[in-house]
Amino acid sequence: MATSFIIFLVALMILALIPKNHAIFSRTISKEELGIKENDEKQTHLTLYYHDTLSGSNPTSIPIAKANSTDKSATMFGALAMMDDPLTEGPELTSKLVGRAQGLYGFADQQVSALVMIMNFYLLEGEFNGSTLSILGRDAMSDNVREMPVVGGTGSFRFAKGYVQAKTHTFHPKTGDAIVLFDVYVNHGSTVIGQSDAGSTGSSSTNAAPSPTQQTLPIIIMSFLFIIIFLCIF
Repeated sequence: MATSFIIFLVALMILALIPKNHAIFSRTISKEELGIKENDEKQTHLTLYYHDTLSGSNPTSIPIAKANSTDKSATMFGALAMMDDPLTEGPELTSKLVGRAQGLYGFADQQVSALVMIMNFYLLEGEFNGSTLSILGRDAMSDNVREMPVVGGTGSFRFAKGYVQAKTHTFHPKTGDAIVLFDVYVNHGSTVIGQSDAGSTGSSSTNAAPSPTQQTLPIIIMSFLFIIIFLCIF
């Protein structure tokens, strides 16, 4: 009986010492690891003019798909367009270029002219150069002011949350060309040092090193089993 018990304990000890090589695909991190100060946010207001041009030889918005019934719809329901629209400081197209609005919009309402907007504001000037804001929401073009949420961002706008208010500045019914004023209100981290390994989705995070607890646990178990075996034998 004692021999069987000792064999059982030895088997447990061997199992405890087997290396744990399985992938660790998630772990808790702090904002500091991403270059963002904990509990340190700021609010930013951006004023941008969006130029959506469908006419001419170099349109910035082009249709890419539509349903068979779209042409019969009073609201263009089912039409989808891709955009790469300039964002400028002022309403004139010759005003300073500060970014681009890139993404999709589709006519998503059968009753009124309303779009679903899926776009990134890619900024090209100032402290936010290279950063993006992601916007997803409903744009009812007949409304004087349309509000859409900011659902995220990159670079200086990591962990961004907020909203935009869109107001039509000019619209040409014959061509569909429009200039829209976007007021962007966003909360985001005030300090971003740069891209860290913790923010990467590459293999480095998948094969993360074991924690101190994972490294010392087999040693503790082994020591405990040796004590029990020693007591059983002697």
